[in-house]
Order: sequence, then structure tokens, then C-alpha cells
Amino acid sequence: MTRSVNTAAPAREVSLSSVIQRIATGPELSKDITREEAQSAMRQILENRVDPVQAGVFLIALRMKRETDEENLGILDALRAQTITVTAGVDEVVDIADPYDGYARTLPVSPFLPALLAAVGVPAVTHGVESMGPKFGVTHRQVLQAAGAPVDLTPAEAAARLADPAKGWSYLDQSAFCPSLYALAGLRRLIVKRPVLTTVETLLGPVRGRRHTHLMTGYVHKPYARVYAMLARHAGFDTALFVRGTEGGIIPSLRQAGKLFYYHDRGEEQSLDLDPVSLGISQEQRAASLPGALVPPEGDEGARLDTAAVAAAAAEAGMAALDGAPGPVRDSLVYAAAICLWHLGRHGSLGDAAGHVRGVLDSGAARARLGS
Repeated sequence: MTRSVNTAAPAREVSLSSVIQRIATGPELSKDITREEAQSAMRQILENRVDPVQAGVFLIALRMKRETDEENLGILDALRAQTITVTAGVDEVVDIADPYDGYARTLPVSPFLPALLAAVGVPAVTHGVESMGPKFGVTHRQVLQAAGAPVDLTPAEAAARLADPAKGWSYLDQSAFCPSLYALAGLRRLIVKRPVLTTVETLLGPVRGRRHTHLMTGYVHKPYARVYAMLARHAGFDTALFVRGTEGGIIPSLRQAGKLFYYHDRGEEQSLDLDPVSLGISQEQRAASLPGALVPPEGDEGARLDTAAVAAAAAEAGMAALDGAPGPVRDSLVYAAAICLWHLGRHGSLGDAAGHVRGVLDSGAARARLGS
């Protein structure tokens, strides 16, 4: 296992006031900034060298005018330079990058995907935070903690778990691999709307494989597939999967045809049509639903999701699915794992991959991986 902090050449220092004057002048007069300027401005924010008000205006203004590719790349450069990156003692790693702001309308299933992938011989890592806006939904950390899995690992400890034949997966918190970004959580809460950080933070890849690192992430709006692919190549992911999943996550609808985009060897994106029926999945609901008692009342804007209760329910359902219990949670895990195995070339068809995954679930091998 090796450890490093990304050391990309720092951008020339620019005045954040000058940048704000250009990007925050309204929908018709706002000007784009260069990748170097975006990197410099973001670095100053991460190093806590600017007033929080200016930092907030910078992030809001970028969002309001819509970030360019160059601006996204500059922000990513700044974050990667602050990220502790480790190389695990395995040839390849699958990086599961779900939305950091979690799930608010469906039961989170994807936190259990890394353990399942480990059981089929694919080392996998997931990462996130305890809670994040704008959704403030149920996160991977919350679900895995409720399931008794370790969530406070150092980057070195997370990498060691991937290399352990009895485990093969881990969760790593942003507070451990990029503390300066994590420190902006309070500012992001005040911003309310989704800043550029939400787009790029899932692409930092804190745990890498010795030979290959693969990204699996989700999106909602169609233009983001191209943006994520561009950023993923820049971040050094050898291959990547982009799933238009439920709530922006990595699991497609269980009842409707869908589409995913992917690339291999950092090449151009390709697409694949998805049909859950071809994997032997037949469900009337799009995703595993929240227990009725935990669904916030409709029309009550003040009603808050009981994230602790939902996390506990998701942990119980996820562990049952890893034990082989049928239902939408199991089908969701089969779907996501089959897509990943197909993408990695482990099986020639999604149907064959799904059959393999079901056999592993029925064997109890995935459930055995979940413990600490």
C-alpha cells in the first residue's frame, strides 16, 4: 500500500475579488474564468485564506452562470491536490461514488454493493460523509454504521481492508481523505443550492488499484454523463460507468428500461440500453421503498426525514438481502453488481452476470464480508 497527497502544479495566484467581479454580474454579463483561475480560487478557499462570504459568493456565482468544463476541471484540480490518495495492495479497485447528500425518497441499497462485489472477487470502495446538502438524505456512512461496519477508517486502513482476502471492501469518509473539503460542510449548508463541489467531490478516488481503478457513479440530468466522463478521465479512472439511477445513484429503475454510459481505457463514452427483465428482474416499483411509517407527510414542508430510522431500516433490509432474502433490495444489488461485472468483462452478458451474483448471494458469502 502506498500513500500520497496529489501534487499537481499549483495555479498562479489570482485575486478572488477579481474572479467574483467577472462571474457574478448576472445571466447576460457574467464571464467564464480559466481552469487556472478556478483552481487558484478554490485552493484559497480550501486553505481558509478568504472570507467565508466571498467563498460562498464564488460557489453560488459559478452555479448561477453554469460551470464550464474548464472551471469544473480547475475545481477538481484544487480538490485533488488536497486529497490523500492511497494505492491498495490489489491490482484493481472499483470506486462506488454515490451522491454524498444521500437518499430521501427511497431505501438506500447501494451501501451494500461493495461487500457484494468483494464476494465476487472485485475489491471495491465507497466513500461519503455523515450528512450533506442540499438533500440531507440517508448516506452510505449512516447505513453502514447502522449495519455495524467500520466507518472511521484512515485511508491506509481502508486500503488494507481491500487487500485483506476476508474483506475486500471498505468505506472511507471525506473527513479522513480530504479534511479541507470536509471543513466546508457548514458553508455548503448555508449555500443551500447544489454547488460545483457536489459534482466533483465524488471523483477524487482516494483508494486506487495497483494497475486499474474503475469508477461507478450515477447521475440524473442527461448532460451530466458527458461532464462526469470528462472529469473521470482527468481524475485518472481507467474505466468508468455512469448510470442514470434512482435519486442520482448507481442503481437503475427496477421496472423501466434505462441507459448507461461507459468508457474503457479512458476512451470515448459508449452507451448500453438496459432492461431489468433481461436480468430476470420483475418489480412493480422503481426502487426499494421507504417503510410507510417513515415517509414524511405530503404537503408538509417542515416534515423532516428521520434519517436514523431510515438508516436502521436500510441496514436491516440490506443485510437480509445479503443473506439471500428476495425482494427489491436483493434485485437492486443484483442489477448493480451485474452491470459492474459486465463492464469489467467478467461476463459476456448482463443475464449471465446476474446469475452469478444471485448464486453468491444465496451462498452467504457476501453477508460474511460485511462484518468489521
